Amino acid sequence: MKFRLDTFTLLLLGAIVLATLLPVRGDAAAALATAGTVAVALLFFLHGAALSREQIVAGATHWRLHIIITAFTFVFFPLVVLPINEISSFAPQWMPPDLGLGFLYLGVLPSAVSSSIAYTAMAKGNVPAAICSAAASNVFGMMLTPFLLLLLVSTSGGGDFSVAEALRDIVLQLLLPFAVGHGLRPWLGGFMARHETLSSRYDQCVIWLIVYSAFSHSVASGLWQNLPLNAILLAIALCFALLGFFMVMAMFVVRRLGFSLEDEAAVVFCGSKKSLASGLPMAKVLFSGHPGFGMIVLPIMCYNQIQVIVGAMLAKKYQARIKAASAAASHPAE
Repeated sequence: MKFRLDTFTLLLLGAIVLATLLPVRGDAAAALATAGTVAVALLFFLHGAALSREQIVAGATHWRLHIIITAFTFVFFPLVVLPINEISSFAPQWMPPDLGLGFLYLGVLPSAVSSSIAYTAMAKGNVPAAICSAAASNVFGMMLTPFLLLLLVSTSGGGDFSVAEALRDIVLQLLLPFAVGHGLRPWLGGFMARHETLSSRYDQCVIWLIVYSAFSHSVASGLWQNLPLNAILLAIALCFALLGFFMVMAMFVVRRLGFSLEDEAAVVFCGSKKSLASGLPMAKVLFSGHPGFGMIVLPIMCYNQIQVIVGAMLAKKYQARIKAASAAASHPAE
């Protein structure tokens, strides 16, 4: 089976190359940062307007499945990434401190909404449950992510993370626009439903802007001089290991608890994925002006591309298994 990078992935890689060759500096960098702040606020305003309460209610009754997904996303994942940050203490040449902080940040991010639901649907899994869990993960993630990050940073004893400023910015730039957008949903919901493609394109534009701005700032601060090739290779290897570990663990737990194959697909995809769409905008708020921003967001960018490729492969396998099980149930052996 052949895979190729999609257009958006190529655009993100292009943003990194462009920032490396032509980083924005001075007044232009300040203007770009302001534009990014406004764009992120509008992004969460639109997400608030698009979120359907009916979708959340539709899958809310499957509470055991949601507890498992939430536990994987906000409990087990943060605990597993915590030791990774410790590598920077005794092997900084392999794991610079900002890269270690990036893995802590990856661990506390919510699940990816669109890809979790898309792959669950492709696999013929429990789509309503995936919608409910992924949406709830992102809503609660806006509140949980900064608190969990604070807890992990405090536990590991690293970073100069400003909690008060981060929480203030989260409220003003993320939660408030989201709440206002959701409050206006009766008037904007129809427009959002008719223009889902336009909304998706805007999400991608904001992410591209954040990547270019972030890497421009980091390149100007000496990103590539401070981030050796072995650290990049280690980050990629760790992302593969994390994704594989949580997919296998999700399968094991769900099967031991006796869930259906459709539920297993929802847990595997929702419980192992991390949101680039939420992660980069929140990172811009949490680590605004941090000279190591490029290193901090590198793990989530690597993890996102890996989960897309591996998820596509696994969804096809689940699809075949679920179709075979459905066919066997429809035509039992006599």
